[in-house]
Amino acid sequence: MLPTDLTVSAVVERDGSFLMIEERSSGVIVVNQPGGHIDAGESPEQAAEREALEESGCQVRVTDLLGVYLWIQPQTRQNFLRIVYVADLVSENARRRLDDGVHAVHWYTLSDIKRRARDLRTPMVLRSVEDYLAGHRQPNTLLANIMPVSQNVDKVLASAALI
Repeated sequence: MLPTDLTVSAVVERDGSFLMIEERSSGVIVVNQPGGHIDAGESPEQAAEREALEESGCQVRVTDLLGVYLWIQPQTRQNFLRIVYVADLVSENARRRLDDGVHAVHWYTLSDIKRRARDLRTPMVLRSVEDYLAGHRQPNTLLANIMPVSQNVDKVLASAALI
């Protein structure tokens, strides 16, 4: 069985639009929320805030846990486990140097995201925006007993919604 790829991301809304990035993945440009891996000594919330800044130039503040999502890539059967947070926009710096591989930063409406469905990095992108709009939130304590998260992936998997 392939190892589980654990990442975090942030759903950030501004005036009915959502923060999205275009990035290169396996040689293809895809649309994604800002996010990535958890660094050593970092909480998932800190990772989501850091990744948003590095990938979009936006400083965000995590406010809620939206959910934990599991997607299994159909061709490779690779497991992708994503912890998704709701975050408020604090500031935006369009001149900040972004992570390598990031091609553009966008604010997309739900309609824009659906229109770009074929370009989404994973189905978790659309699902998390739809869950956000539906008012879904998880208790912030959901992950508290399984820290550090990166060493307790099996326990995180148990709380994940299968996409």
